[in-house]
Amino acid sequence: MTVIVLTNCRAGLRGFLTRWLLEISAGVFIGNPSARIRDTLWNEVQQYAGQGRALMAHTTNNEQGFTFRTHDHAWHPTDHEGTILIRRPDPNAPAVSQPSSSGPPAGWSKASKRRRYGRQ
Repeated sequence: MTVIVLTNCRAGLRGFLTRWLLEISAGVFIGNPSARIRDTLWNEVQQYAGQGRALMAHTTNNEQGFTFRTHDHAWHPTDHEGTILIRRPDPNAPAVSQPSSSGPPAGWSKASKRRRYGRQ
């Protein structure tokens, strides 16, 4: 069993996936293709997703009985003592990029400026 979930992807990619999988809801595809077809589909998803996100879960012969892959997703699979878990980003972690000294870009609200730069 294979499940692919697309978010903010091109309609053409969704049409492509309907050749092998059934779309049971908008952007949610389910089916039972062979491993070779599944890997080919995932390569196509990665190539044509553009700015969108994708997640694929499929059955496999391990302790959990399934595994999953992500593409441009904030949550990442992490191996924890042989079990694959999803690691979510810490919302309280400091931002990776440092704010520029020139200030916020045009169009930011006053509340956003205060929150990001501590200005009153």
